[in-house]
This record gives sequence, structure tokens and C-alpha cells, in this order.
Amino acid sequence: MTDTSKATPTTIGRRTVLIATGATAASLAVAVAAPEALTAEAADTAPVAAAAVCTLTKEMTEGPYYLDGQLVRADISEDKTGFPLQLTLTVVDDDTCAPLGNALVELWHADALGEYSGFVGNNGHDEPDNGTFLRGGTLTDSSGVARITTVYPGWYRGRCVHIHVKVHTDVTLTSDGSFTGGQELHTGQLFFDEAITTRVAALSPYSANTVTRTTLAQDSIYDEGGAASGLLTLTALGGSPSAGYTGTLTLGVESS
Repeated sequence: MTDTSKATPTTIGRRTVLIATGATAASLAVAVAAPEALTAEAADTAPVAAAAVCTLTKEMTEGPYYLDGQLVRADISEDKTGFPLQLTLTVVDDDTCAPLGNALVELWHADALGEYSGFVGNNGHDEPDNGTFLRGGTLTDSSGVARITTVYPGWYRGRCVHIHVKVHTDVTLTSDGSFTGGQELHTGQLFFDEAITTRVAALSPYSANTVTRTTLAQDSIYDEGGAASGLLTLTALGGSPSAGYTGTLTLGVESS
């Protein structure tokens, strides 16, 4: 986890919005293969998304669970149980695809039981609530990359598995490890391959979620737009879902 408590104030001075990409020709070939031909391992590594290089994604609803003033940190998992999720989000110029550093990417999502910090109980489960778990953001490095560690999200009533994302510019880091000011330029959501979520949902601790799960196809927000609508490219970290996944997406930048 990055320690921002002693960071000097930093400003970010470019306008950014979100795009999605990452599907390769190989992944496209998997996506069109007959379902019965997919092995469990292939299902755990195949993004169901068409390439959308340097194409802006659609804005999507913020939802009811956003909280201001969250921490700037590379690991938002805290002590929450769940399968590891290592996100690599690359910020690029939407015209040239050149990487851009110092963009703040902020995430928030539900835990394995579908509960959001600050709102625990809304999904019918009782657990401690500190108002900060599975929330936070980090600045991109000089290569335009934001790496954030978390856990695979759970689901809540009426929604498929997803992560909320905002892109901010011109923020100032504060001495308490948070950020202030700046301009909010994009609000979107990141989505997960349904075959992978089905395997994850069958295992503990996710199987303890008592709420009926809405699938990706049933979701009222996801529009089946693939990567351009926020569908992550997922790769298994091991032979079992419990080993976790990497998730990649490209975040576009509008420089003027």
C-alpha cells in the first residue's frame, strides 16, 4: 500500500475520461468459440469483449453508494475476505494513445456479501462497517498505469457484479492520505465475465451471499457493449478461482 500520509500536495492538470480496451485477437477467437469447447481454464482467462482501442466508454450511473473523501492508496482491500483481484488500469491520450501520468483513478465496490462500506446492512447482511473498506484511488505512474489491489466483488440486490470508477483531475493530495479539489470528469462501471463470476459465486465466502444474483445479461446498467462499456479483461492467477484474477482496462484521456 502506498503511504500518502507524508505526501506533498500534488496537482493533476489534464482532462480525462474513461475508455476500455484489452481484448486481443486471441481473446476474440475464444469469445466466438462454441461454449462446449471452452475448458474451465479458458473460461477463466477469456475476456468477452471486442477491442476498443482509444475509444471512450459510455458514462454510467454513480449509484447510491459513493462517499467523498476516500483514501489515495494502491490497496483498497483492507481486511475483507475474498479472492484477490489485481487491477491494472492504463490512462492514455484518447487521440494518440500515449500514456499519461498523474491521473487519479478512484474505485468503490461491494464485498463478498454485497455490502458497501458506509452502508452495511442494505444487502441484508450484518457485519462491521468502517466506512472505508473497498474504497479508494491511486495516481497513475509515469507510464500512465494505475495498479489497484482489491478483492473480487460480490453482488447486491438487482445488480450484476461490478466496480464503480471515477476519474479526477487537478486534485491535491492531503496530509491525511486523502485528496481534495480537482475536477470529476468521468463516472463509470467495470464489469466481469459471467462465466468467471459463476465459478466465483459458488465458492466461499461468496456463496454465503443470500441475495439472488443478477447476471451480466440481466443487468439494467450494462449494455452488452463489451470493453467499450467497461468489461474487464480477466486472467486467472492460478488453477482455482480462489487464487484470484488480474483485470485490465485502458482509461482514455482527453487532453483538451
